[in-house]
Amino acid sequence: MAGFMIASPRSGSGKTMLVCGLIEAAKRRGLSPWAFKCGPDYIDGLFHRQVLGVDGGNLDSFFEEKNAMRAKYDRICGEHFAITEGAMGYFDGLGGTTARASAWETASLLQIPVILAVDARGASLSLLALLKGFLEYERELGDSRIRAVIFNRLSPAMYPRLKQLTEEQLGIRAAGYVPPLDFLTVGSRHLGLILPGEIPGLREQMGRLGDCLEETLDWDCLLAVSEAAAGERKQAGAAAPAEEAEQADGTAQAEGLSPFRLGVAWDEAFCFYYQDNLELLKALGAELVYFSPLHDEELPSGLSGLLLGGGYPEQYAEKLSCGEPMRRSIAAAAEAGMPVLAECGGYLYLLEELEGMDGRSYPMAGVFSGRGRRKGKNSHFGYISLSCSGALPYLLPGEAVRGHEFHYWECQGGEAELAMTAQKPVGGRSWPAVRFKKQVMGGFPHLYYPSCPAFAHRFARACREYGAGSPADRKERQV
Repeated sequence: MAGFMIASPRSGSGKTMLVCGLIEAAKRRGLSPWAFKCGPDYIDGLFHRQVLGVDGGNLDSFFEEKNAMRAKYDRICGEHFAITEGAMGYFDGLGGTTARASAWETASLLQIPVILAVDARGASLSLLALLKGFLEYERELGDSRIRAVIFNRLSPAMYPRLKQLTEEQLGIRAAGYVPPLDFLTVGSRHLGLILPGEIPGLREQMGRLGDCLEETLDWDCLLAVSEAAAGERKQAGAAAPAEEAEQADGTAQAEGLSPFRLGVAWDEAFCFYYQDNLELLKALGAELVYFSPLHDEELPSGLSGLLLGGGYPEQYAEKLSCGEPMRRSIAAAAEAGMPVLAECGGYLYLLEELEGMDGRSYPMAGVFSGRGRRKGKNSHFGYISLSCSGALPYLLPGEAVRGHEFHYWECQGGEAELAMTAQKPVGGRSWPAVRFKKQVMGGFPHLYYPSCPAFAHRFARACREYGAGSPADRKERQV
């Protein structure tokens, strides 16, 4: 099987909802869809899994080695119809001034055919000028990969004539349209879309969207585009050798390693995780044990480590604060030396206090000193590489792990404890980041572990060693 990418000229063109509708329609056609998202986004994947019941992951040419990304994509396409959603505008990459790490670069590296979704509101013939620009831009770098166009939010009466003009004047196929739909109520907030659990009747909305796209999209065209690209990939031998991919992403199954129980915070407040991170830790022996800081009273028994992912703890600050037994349980585990990775929202939860959306401060776990507060603007945004000048529990000098920052809350206090340096890949701007206390690593960056397999190996080893210790050993560590 194969697939295609949905990309757009800019953010806000309706890519996510179009992809959700395509997935729903593909399921009905028995295509066994798989959802990929270009870039570091988490929330779109939650829609795919929780609402549509479809697995997925990220494709990211900044985070991932080329061969590893190719091998992952080819492996999925062997069993599924891969529908990939681009990020931002099609050519928008690092620093806003390069196409590196853009959806275009991912499509080019993986030879994915692209369907450009164009927002047609308030325009008609001008859309052809826009399309012509996208077809010709960066021609010196190679193929644009754009094989067809879908017009979003277009009047049904306008489509036949616009389709004719597009195909006659530009030589590109029009694969259908999406009419204006008043039943979609998906909103957004500062990190992207509203989470799926917060939207009443979302599953019904996706069903109605799928009904619409069954009628307004040219599925023969979409499948023909996919099949043609699959032939190109096969002829070019796009797949990387398995041993090269394993060396690139570090996910080869470790032999002879004893398993360990790894707690993963997962609820309405904490749900931002890269699937590749979880798969790498599982390959290193982790048995993932999900728990809820919002709803559970204490940590599950027998854990050897913790992941506290990002999310929206500020939305639930009062309820998290009321969960005092869970806060004490996590603080005691950290004090006893349990390895913990806390990212962004998870880091905010480990502070002494957190400002909620209501402007009030609430007690948190208190593993780190400081107060999480709204900073009013997003000053640290985008891809980074994290390094250190001295040896840390999971990273050594000379090594770097890649990640992404996007947050509107900050920590007041603890600046002197920041032990790593975050550096932008374009422009060289850098700043101190990430704190450590015993075996707890906490900070705002979301890390992509396969970019530095040694990081994940050290964390897994620390978890295994902690789990092998006796209760008396842990008490001694706590003193």
